[in-house]
Amino acid sequence: MNSSANFLESKLPLFFGVLFVIGLIAPFAVYPTFLMKILCYGLFACAFNLLLGFAGLLSFGHAAFLGTAGYVCGLMVRDIGVTPEVGILAGTVAAGLLGWLFGWLAIKRTGIYFAMITLALAQMVFFLAIQIKETGGEDGLQGVPRGHLFGLLDLSDNIAMYYLVFAIFCFGFFVIYRTIHSPFGQILKAIRENEPRAISLGYDVAKFKLIAFIISAALAGMAGATKTLVFQLASLSDVHWHASGEVVLMTLLGGLGTILGPVVGAATIVALQTQLADSVGSWVTVIMGAIFVVCVLSFRRGMVGELQALIKRSGVN
Repeated sequence: MNSSANFLESKLPLFFGVLFVIGLIAPFAVYPTFLMKILCYGLFACAFNLLLGFAGLLSFGHAAFLGTAGYVCGLMVRDIGVTPEVGILAGTVAAGLLGWLFGWLAIKRTGIYFAMITLALAQMVFFLAIQIKETGGEDGLQGVPRGHLFGLLDLSDNIAMYYLVFAIFCFGFFVIYRTIHSPFGQILKAIRENEPRAISLGYDVAKFKLIAFIISAALAGMAGATKTLVFQLASLSDVHWHASGEVVLMTLLGGLGTILGPVVGAATIVALQTQLADSVGSWVTVIMGAIFVVCVLSFRRGMVGELQALIKRSGVN
């Protein structure tokens, strides 16, 4: 078992390198906008997985960070005229601050109480998004220009926009990877496994949970701000509780507590929604629900989790 785990760890840099090269050439083989949607939702799911998979905190309000950052980025770029990178940074900071507020209010609760508090707070954000005139209400914030990166690179070109999204995804993924494999990440895992023991060892559990919540919220916001630029729209659906449910589905389908699982889950859900939307219409939600049930019953560790377990059982050395 140990030799199998060591084998997987030793091959990770090579595996990530291969995926990076594939990402560089992908827009020349697949429609770039479709890939950008996968990358945005993949980063969103990875940010959520940091909170649930490694800190053990189930949030039903993560759509609030995705949508809030999208609105902030859209307003900054469209109405104030800032460059795209400033808009994305502003959205990320806004989501991080909102994450601090949500965390400060909810972090001392656990289990279903924590989840319900985050859901209630997210619904308040949804209500504000409908009521505030500047957000566009049910129509969303439309006509957001992609602009020029650093005032130079025209992002109206899909290929240029793709590489910006790919760079943002890689940065966010690297932050999550380093967080998980740092001493801070090990403390989060200890809190997840046995919180009373972590407290007895002298760790300020509430502080570590709050920091994890803020990091997760900020990265979810980064995904939301980037998505707004890609589609030139900040949609009301991004702050709806359905978006919070979707990210749970993506994470569990790909593999909770795995590095690449959320990305695989996001790619699967986005691909299925894209392919099935025209042929089955509203039935796509029923199909998604059926897939989720089958996954929970048959592949409880998710696709990537089951694959890792299979490799470990095979005794690779």
